[in-house]
Amino acid sequence: MAYIGREPQIGNYQVCDAISVVNAQAAYTMQVNSVNVIPESVNHMIVSLNGVIQKPGSSYTISSSTITFSSNLATGDSIDFIYLLGNVLDLGTPSDDTVTGAKIVDNAINSEHYTDASIDLAHLSADSVDGSKIADNAINSEHYTDGSIDTAHIADAQVTLAKLAADSVNATKIADDAISEEHLDVTSITGHTAETSIADGDTILIHDASASALRKMTKANFVSGIGGTNTPCFSATMSAGQGIANTTFVKINFDTEVFDVGGGYDTTNKRFVVPSGEAGKYVFEFLVSVDGLDDAEFLAAALYKNGTRDDKSVVHDYSPSTNDLLFVKTGKIYNLSVDDYIEAFVYHNEGAERSVENTRSHFFGYKLIE
Repeated sequence: MAYIGREPQIGNYQVCDAISVVNAQAAYTMQVNSVNVIPESVNHMIVSLNGVIQKPGSSYTISSSTITFSSNLATGDSIDFIYLLGNVLDLGTPSDDTVTGAKIVDNAINSEHYTDASIDLAHLSADSVDGSKIADNAINSEHYTDGSIDTAHIADAQVTLAKLAADSVNATKIADDAISEEHLDVTSITGHTAETSIADGDTILIHDASASALRKMTKANFVSGIGGTNTPCFSATMSAGQGIANTTFVKINFDTEVFDVGGGYDTTNKRFVVPSGEAGKYVFEFLVSVDGLDDAEFLAAALYKNGTRDDKSVVHDYSPSTNDLLFVKTGKIYNLSVDDYIEAFVYHNEGAERSVENTRSHFFGYKLIE
């Protein structure tokens, strides 16, 4: 670079050649390697005289390459050294793109050196932004990539009804045995209205324990599967009246079937016999009417199981007047095995044989659905 006048000494210092003191002389020429040198200014020098650093401007002055002390030096004085410091480097404003990373000290760039919006993605290393660098409530839906939210990001019990889209929960999201009675609306089975009755062709929803699945079946199959229509069952009457001896239990001649579903009633022996495969709980009842009982006489009825009177089934009634028609009825529930049988017996104490009227007497029974 060209300069008008003297080129400044930039960025270095020089040690002047030794100077011998002349008695009674204040001015001396400064040289480096026997060549005259001119300091930048009086303040760009360090001068030591007799072991004491001199103050620029007052202890000495300069003019071109001449240094003049404030008083004449004498024999015995010593100019220890003169350092020329050169000029302070003034770079001004560097040209665009002239300062490289090699010229910048480590950790010298701080936040005040950045302009707003000057840091972009290219300046960030991978995985360098952690939670402490993200402002509260700064993450919105546009910052998530599809499929980036998984179970680990959701706290327990944080998914509420409001977060579920309509029709978003299908059968794969429901655990086995999770649907209980309280979860079902009364209209949810048909999708319309609750039924108050069921036809034979209607379908019933059941749970198949062996398959851990819901199944459907018709009413007929459902009723059959839970015990059906109280069968076996029967109803029997008397074809004719029957004489009953005094003071003894006599089996009633119920010899006519009104119906016999399941084939359990025996008209020959006037008894019901539990068919094969039909063990269980049964209800039995019979009623008889006997004519001609006098005042204070009584009529009793009893069920016999396997030929033995069941005293807990005995029921009796007293005649309120002379030659009266009296009715008596008894019944009981039995837990029966296959081939067990039940019969109907009557007792009176009139003193003579009396007749059971066939038109008013009957015997029936049926199996309970369990």
